[in-house]
Amino acid sequence: MGCAAWCWSRATARWTRPRSVRSARVSMELFRRWGVAEKIRCAEFPGARPPDIAWVTQVGGHEIHRFERFTHDTHTPEPEQICPADWLLPVLLTAVGTHPGGSILFRHRLDGFTQDADGVTARVSRLAEGDTTTIRASYLVSTDGPCSLVRSACGIQSTPRFEPQVLRGIVFRAPRLAEGLAARGYRPALTYFLLQSCGARFPLQAMDNNGTFKLIAGSDEGAIDALSLVRDAIAFDTPTEVLSDELTNVPLMVAERYRAGRVFLMGAAAHTLSPPGGFGRNIAIADAADLGWKLAAEHAGWAGAGLLDSYDAERRPVALEGLEAAGIALRSRGSDDLSGRLRDDTSEGVLARTELGLQLAESVAHWDVDAPEVHFGHGYRSSLVVGDEVKMTAPWRPSSDPGFRAAHAWLRPGVSTLDIFGDGFVLVCFAPHQRLGEVVRAFEQRGVPLQILKCADPEIAELYRYPYVLVRPDDHVAWRGHQPPADPLLLADMVRGAC
Repeated sequence: MGCAAWCWSRATARWTRPRSVRSARVSMELFRRWGVAEKIRCAEFPGARPPDIAWVTQVGGHEIHRFERFTHDTHTPEPEQICPADWLLPVLLTAVGTHPGGSILFRHRLDGFTQDADGVTARVSRLAEGDTTTIRASYLVSTDGPCSLVRSACGIQSTPRFEPQVLRGIVFRAPRLAEGLAARGYRPALTYFLLQSCGARFPLQAMDNNGTFKLIAGSDEGAIDALSLVRDAIAFDTPTEVLSDELTNVPLMVAERYRAGRVFLMGAAAHTLSPPGGFGRNIAIADAADLGWKLAAEHAGWAGAGLLDSYDAERRPVALEGLEAAGIALRSRGSDDLSGRLRDDTSEGVLARTELGLQLAESVAHWDVDAPEVHFGHGYRSSLVVGDEVKMTAPWRPSSDPGFRAAHAWLRPGVSTLDIFGDGFVLVCFAPHQRLGEVVRAFEQRGVPLQILKCADPEIAELYRYPYVLVRPDDHVAWRGHQPPADPLLLADMVRGAC
C-alpha cells in the first residue's frame, strides 16, 4: 500500500550534531516492514559496550542499580536498537530517495499554503537559490516542529500541559574513559544516571564508540562551568574536552486536534514530549504508519468518509498517554532527597546505596529507558475498531484484543505473524468455516484488500484466543470473533470508516 508524495525540509542531508537515537520495539517492527531494520542494526553501535543502564554516584564510582537492556524482547521479532543519528538518517534517505531521483527536497522552506475542496497548494522556496515553486497535492502533512507554522496557520492550539523543561546538554570527548574503567575493573554501560545528593539524576550517554558522550543537566546547573560538571561526573582523572554546551527548551504539549481539512499534523508539530523514554520520536514513527495506510486507502478509493478522521481519534490519545508516561519518567529522575552519604566509603554509605538500589529496582525508573507497556500497551478506541473495550493489565502480553497490536508469534523460522500484515487487511483463521468465502466477497465488493491466513499452530491459536481475528494494515486488531462475521459487508464498511 502506498501513494506518491513529496517531502521537503529546511535542513541539509547531513546530521552534524552528535545524537543517539533509540528505536523502540514498535519502531523497529515498522522498520522491518519497510525493509531497513537490518541496515539500522549494522550501525555497529553500541558494539562491544553493554547496552545497560547504570545508576551510579559517578562513572567509575559506586554503582547502585543496573538495568540490563534488551533482555525483555519475547513479544516482538525486532528488539530495540540504539543507532547514532548520523547513521540512521542516511539509511532512511537511501530507502526513500532524495531529489532529483527521489521525493525528499532538502534546503527547501514552506512559505505558505492554501487548501480547497480538491487539494492543497504549497509555496516552497529553495533556500540557496531563493526562487519559489508551487506544489499541488491532495493533502499536506506537517512535521515542522513544536513552533509549527502550519499548525498556527490552521488555528490549532497547542497548550503546554506541564511546565516546560529547560535542559542543559554538554557534549564532550573522553577518549580514554573506557580504558580507565577497564583498568579499575568496572563494567561499562551505555547510559549512566548520576545520582546527586540534591535529588537530581543526570543522564550521561555514550554517543559513539570513539569516546563521545553527552551529559544532560538541569538548567539550575547553569552557574557551573561545563568542564567542572564533566569532571565531577567521572570518579577518576581522565582527559576530557567539552565540544558543546547548549540549553534546550522542551515544551510538553499535545495539539488540540491533528487535522484541519486536508492538512494533518504529525510528530513534533502534533506533540512534543521530553526525552525520557523516547516516547516522542517513537510515537511519531507510529503516527506515520497510521496516517500512511489511511492516506493510501483514500488514494486507492476504498476509504470511507470517516477513515482519515480516525487518525486524530486514534493517535492523539496515544500522545496524551506518552506525555503522562514521560512525566512519570521525568519524576523518576527525581527531586527526591537523596542521602548525602551516597559517595561515602563508610558503613553509612553502603546502607544508603543499598536502600536506594532497592527503591530503584521497585520503581518506574526503567521507564526512562524501557517502557514496553507504553509502546505496546495502547489500544485504539475509534469507530474503526469493532468489539468491547479491553484494558491491558500487567503483566502485559499482546494477543488479539480489539484496537491493540496483534500478537507476534513465529509462523516458521524467520517469519513472524507481523510479517504477514501490512498490505491490506488479514483475516487470521485458526479453524475452517464454510462462510469464509462470504467475507472475501464482501471485502472485494467494497474494494478493500483482504487476504486469508490459515494457521494450524495450536500455540499461536492459544495466544490469539479467538479462532477468527481481523488485523488492519498497521498490525492493530480491527475485529475478532468465535464465528466469521454475521454481516461481512457491515464489517468491511466499519473497518474502512464508512459507518
